[in-house]
Amino acid sequence: MKIKLSVVLLLSAIIVLTGCSSKHISSESNESVIPVVTQVVKRVSVKNEISVSGNIEGSKTVKLGFLVSGRISYIAADEGSLISSGQLLAGLDPENYSIAKEIAEANLDQVQDEYDRLSIMHQRGSVSDGDFSKISNGLRQAKAQLKLQIKNLSDTKLYCPFNGVLLKKGTEVGEIIGTGVPLFVVSDISTVKVNAAVPETELNKINKGDEAKVYISSLDNAFTGRVIEIGSLADAATRTFPVKIEINNPGLRIRPGMTAEVKFISYDKVQVIAISGDAVLHESDNSSYVYIVDVSQNMAFKRIVTVGKVTGNNIEIISGINENELVVVGGQFKLKNGSIVSISNGQ
Repeated sequence: MKIKLSVVLLLSAIIVLTGCSSKHISSESNESVIPVVTQVVKRVSVKNEISVSGNIEGSKTVKLGFLVSGRISYIAADEGSLISSGQLLAGLDPENYSIAKEIAEANLDQVQDEYDRLSIMHQRGSVSDGDFSKISNGLRQAKAQLKLQIKNLSDTKLYCPFNGVLLKKGTEVGEIIGTGVPLFVVSDISTVKVNAAVPETELNKINKGDEAKVYISSLDNAFTGRVIEIGSLADAATRTFPVKIEINNPGLRIRPGMTAEVKFISYDKVQVIAISGDAVLHESDNSSYVYIVDVSQNMAFKRIVTVGKVTGNNIEIISGINENELVVVGGQFKLKNGSIVSISNGQ
């Protein structure tokens, strides 16, 4: 009787333990199922836009220097100053050129007197044609020499050739400079140009006269421009072609050297695979991946993808997923490759 009782108690204990174990396993199984929100992968229509970066330059930029050498005596403008056409920029010490001009004037007076005297004698036949020709040539040379010295004296002053902004001042008062050395950089910024580098694969989509949107982050403002130049020679390193966009510059707020984001507008639309940007995750090496749900197994698998352009809240997927697959857009941060999932609010 005691043996039967022991057996009954043992069996009861085993049943209880087995029940507890089953409940524990069932609990663990339920906890390992991760609820996720999914989205059906579809193709969408988007504008065929080309986005590139660029930098601003003036519509016309020149380097200025003196046509004569000498010592800088004054500079009339600072870097960044707005300057007008014909405004004086700088000057050289004119003393040496003033003296040279006086010498040329004195020499001309002397030659002129001699010419006047010999001209009368030549009319009377007292001076030969050869001697008179020599004094005539001497007079022309003296006049030309005076013109040269007058010009040299005038060239000691440097004027701005057009309305613009002084971008660079490459000298200081007191410095001795040579002929033709570029000292100042002036740029006309009433309109400006954006220099953009367009990949060779996109160049055939851009035409002269096309509209472009230019966003300048430093001004937090967007401008509309037109393509005015398309380069014919690619950069050997980047395989990009130079494209220039002209935009108006109201208030002269846009300055050369600013960076810009350029979007070339196309009215053609293309079909692309695009998913919610929230679905795309990134590895430490900056590669991108998403989780795709296999409905037959109720499991999520990691998939490496190649991303393209951002359009609103969506991002283009160039490769890695196909239409009609289920991509995880919610709960993805809890997943690992092969996680068991339950789909809620599926799309």
